[in-house]
Amino acid sequence: MASYQEGEPPSPGESSGDESQGDGAIRILEKMKQNQRLAAAELVSTEAKYMHYLQLCASDIRSQLRELPEEDLDVIFSNINDIVKVNSRFLKGLEEAKSEEEQLFLLGNLFLEFQEEMESTYKVYCASYNQALAVVESYKKVPTIQKAIQDVITAVVPQAGASGLTFLLVMPVQRVTRYPLLLQKILENTPPDDHAYEALQRATRAMQEVNSNINEYKRCKEIATKYSKLEHLTVRERLARINTHSISKKTLRLSQLFKQEAGIVTRTEDREFDDLEEKFHWVALCVNELKSNVASYLENLETFLRIKPHECDLEMEGGAVQQYCCLTRSLHLLVFLEFKQRLERLVYHPLGHLSKALLGPQNLIKKRLDKLLDFERIEEKLAEMGSMTYEEEATRHTYQALNSLLVSELPRFNQVATQWLGQILHTLMALQRDLAQQVLQRAEGELAQLPHSHVSESDFRKLVEDTLGKTSAQLHSFRQSFEKVLPVPITQPLQPAAERQVQALLSKYGPSKLYQVTSNISGSGNLALTLQRGQIVALLQDRDTKGNTSRWLVDTGGYRGYVPAGKLEPYQVVPPEEPSMQAGSGDSFRFPPAEAPRASARTVTPVFQVVAAYPFAARSSHEVSLQAGQPVTVLERQDKKGNPEWSLVEVNGQRGYVPSNFLVHIPSPAPWGWSLPPCNSPPSHM
Repeated sequence: MASYQEGEPPSPGESSGDESQGDGAIRILEKMKQNQRLAAAELVSTEAKYMHYLQLCASDIRSQLRELPEEDLDVIFSNINDIVKVNSRFLKGLEEAKSEEEQLFLLGNLFLEFQEEMESTYKVYCASYNQALAVVESYKKVPTIQKAIQDVITAVVPQAGASGLTFLLVMPVQRVTRYPLLLQKILENTPPDDHAYEALQRATRAMQEVNSNINEYKRCKEIATKYSKLEHLTVRERLARINTHSISKKTLRLSQLFKQEAGIVTRTEDREFDDLEEKFHWVALCVNELKSNVASYLENLETFLRIKPHECDLEMEGGAVQQYCCLTRSLHLLVFLEFKQRLERLVYHPLGHLSKALLGPQNLIKKRLDKLLDFERIEEKLAEMGSMTYEEEATRHTYQALNSLLVSELPRFNQVATQWLGQILHTLMALQRDLAQQVLQRAEGELAQLPHSHVSESDFRKLVEDTLGKTSAQLHSFRQSFEKVLPVPITQPLQPAAERQVQALLSKYGPSKLYQVTSNISGSGNLALTLQRGQIVALLQDRDTKGNTSRWLVDTGGYRGYVPAGKLEPYQVVPPEEPSMQAGSGDSFRFPPAEAPRASARTVTPVFQVVAAYPFAARSSHEVSLQAGQPVTVLERQDKKGNPEWSLVEVNGQRGYVPSNFLVHIPSPAPWGWSLPPCNSPPSHM
């Protein structure tokens, strides 16, 4: 470059060259400014057009698709209402700029301000977009519904054309990916020394990061959807899936697990995930236990409702009986029935839905363990060899995505499940409280008409206790008399095969472990047995693996499994000797003097009668069935061949033979029972 002396002007040729360079720079700068303004205007105008279509989709179109189920509409439109709310505020902020310079600066800051909101809303929509398309495609197979959908789209958005609903559904997916491109175009036409350059640069990076996070979230959701599916496969279908690849994968995982258990390699520890998994398992355990308890409660309630005392003939005259029948009828047909229906609708069914919602995360947690074993093996190989195959890299990324998804989603899931469970428990308590209030309200009017309604609560309690004490003394005396004449426990004859089975159980476990089934048992779960009434089993453990003492582990001599503990009673092994007291033996019966009853008990004069000591099931038309304690009339103390082991009896108008040693003479007291004293008598004090 030429040098000039001070005060000496440049030559005309040099001056014209500088001016031409300056003019070129100015033209380039003006062109950049123009492109900048066009790019900014494009962003604002397309945002306004985009919002117009979104609002049509969220309000007009959805409201007119009334033929589609609501759950399908939720899948199709996903969280489009949330996107409308976020982008409406974003567009309003863009339109508040008063000048071009202010608009550029505001534009960059707006994207930074809405970064988190856009990411949280758009990632949900993009993750469910493929599912929405699948629902739309399924309706294309139904011509009538497809025509109705297309008519609505044509009327509201004629520009959609043959694309129909997919023309609108793809807009949010395209828009969020277009934001970084529009910002990049504006940034390229903004000089680095411009005051808005830094904000635009950070906004561009932020939106690129948003798109990257959305893609990663979508990939994680696809992996979760793949591994959380519940497949009910038959044995043949499972066998068809076995191949060399699956066998190789399972073998490598098992080898890795053995090496960890043996201490050859270290196990990867993730304390954060372990805490989340433990809390999840506790929530799942509480949900399943509560569901099981509510199911048992409903079963017992159903049994209670089948008992209808108001329909029974109580053979008692008086207004109190009628009042009692009226009250029980009202409670059974209205209060208890409504309570059962509300309990099923508001407690049991939500528990079932919550239990099903737990299955997906449970499968993901199990699959994570498999992928963790693969990940650890690949990490060992990478540390030794420094390289891995493309398939191993994909497996490694799958574990990382699955683990990242569980760590981010399990806290929220645990929180929602806990809140859901707490709400169900609150509902259960509220239903119980309402039941108690309704019963008391209906009972108050009826109880006021009873004979002892004017008696104070303390006096009435004392009156009932005294009456129950007298009746208890009578019952105690009767029981003692019955026990003194009761023969040695004997059992109904067993079939030869059953006898051999009982002998085998007796020799293996001893008499203290033998139990008899009191009623038929129908097994309906894992390791649950189906047994017949009267079958003999041996007790192995008086609780299940969860510590539940209501389910016992038993051995039938052929199978082992769990049965309800309430349907078992100890089996009395009878020695092979004749009982000392039989109705058919002809011996006279002598009873030791009964203990003196309490002073409050009434004296009972014994009258002898023959009753069945044990239940007997008739096996032919010549026999008759008996219930324990059932009175019988002995017609002959032997059969037609003179065998005294069988007696001919009459029970409820039916005649037949029964084993003589099933009958016993007992003293029958005079008619007894308990009743409240007249209302005008003062309560007695014991």
